[in-house]
Amino acid sequence: MPVSMITVSRTMPRLAVALGMLAACAAYAQQPPAAKPAPAAAPKEQPRWMQGRPAEMAGSTLAPIAPHLTGRPASELPLNKLKVPKGFKVEVWVDGVPEARSLTLGDKGTVFVSNRNLKNIYAVIDKGGKREVKTVLKGLDTPNGVAFHKGTLYVAEQTRILAYEGIEGKLDNPPEPKVLVDGLPKQTGHFWKFLAMGPDGKLYFNIGAPGNIVMPSYIQGAIMRVNPKNGVMENYAQGVRNSVGFDWHPKTKQLWFTEHGRDWMGDDMPSDELNVVKHKGEHFGYPYCHQGDTLDPEFGKHRSCSEFTPPALKLGAHIAPLGMRFYTGKMFPAEYKNSMFIAQHGSWNRTVKHGYNVINVTVDDKGKVVKSTPFLEGFLEDPKATPPTWGRPVDVLVMRDGALLVSDDFNGIIYRISYKK
Repeated sequence: MPVSMITVSRTMPRLAVALGMLAACAAYAQQPPAAKPAPAAAPKEQPRWMQGRPAEMAGSTLAPIAPHLTGRPASELPLNKLKVPKGFKVEVWVDGVPEARSLTLGDKGTVFVSNRNLKNIYAVIDKGGKREVKTVLKGLDTPNGVAFHKGTLYVAEQTRILAYEGIEGKLDNPPEPKVLVDGLPKQTGHFWKFLAMGPDGKLYFNIGAPGNIVMPSYIQGAIMRVNPKNGVMENYAQGVRNSVGFDWHPKTKQLWFTEHGRDWMGDDMPSDELNVVKHKGEHFGYPYCHQGDTLDPEFGKHRSCSEFTPPALKLGAHIAPLGMRFYTGKMFPAEYKNSMFIAQHGSWNRTVKHGYNVINVTVDDKGKVVKSTPFLEGFLEDPKATPPTWGRPVDVLVMRDGALLVSDDFNGIIYRISYKK
């Protein structure tokens, strides 16, 4: 066979393969591009209150109890179930205050009322025994903390503290606020604040831990104070998971505060606390030690509860103590003088609920708790129901006539407790 024919015959198979590959590439190029796989759905973030829940409790139905944000009229409530000690009387002072939370008293007798889930501040004016509710501030960010001092209303938002000078004389046209503090942590857990003016002329407020059981930053899990004259802020007490109520003993001038213990350690652990600060800089244990004697399963490793200040009183697990005030009025019997009233919001992280009341705690001049007794009861109906209650106390306020006001955010109502021999 001629050489030329041999060369062609050997080349033909290679040419065919090459042509086939070109045809295949052309066909592939004409096909529509394959659809990109859909991105995996982001894992659904758990509500902050679930943080720290152990795996064996994943099926738990325990959850926080939501208030009626529009409030409920007093006529719809079983007020006859409320009980106070002999000689005392409890009645509705005013309703129609949606999610009534913290209370503070103005110089002219105006009661300012905050809320947590809403954005308003209300003013309650007493006109000859008839109360009028005004919405004086709107559009705020979690304005739970309120305090009044020398004509100025202070409001604690999530990240700021505002000062409204002369507001009591301008309820229908409130002044623009001055920003006393700005840039506080914006967080998803325990973001609401309590606010009170101390005997030293400084404003005290809490910054809660950002979760159930987490390591807080230097400014979280603490009680802070700020000088309203110059805005200088300092840390006053640390290791405080979340306090939404504090006051100063009328004689010792020491700061007493309520504190919420962590969740998801069981029905009866750990106890919520009543604490007293005897000097600036004390550490009350969170997140390492709970109730003064129980190390945390995670953060308590290699620590000792003896490092921290123990509570003055264990109040009970998950009982949610909130507002508290020392009684400085003259209406109640003498044994109540300088004792404290504590509003207990009631448990949710517990199979059988308890709390939902106001208690009275007596302490001696040395700061030792003498006794703790129920004072206002009757809100709790069925400890195993959801919800188990028809009302939830939040804050207490001693009025100038010596009567005690109690706010109820579940219904948007404020009660008045008086005494007569």
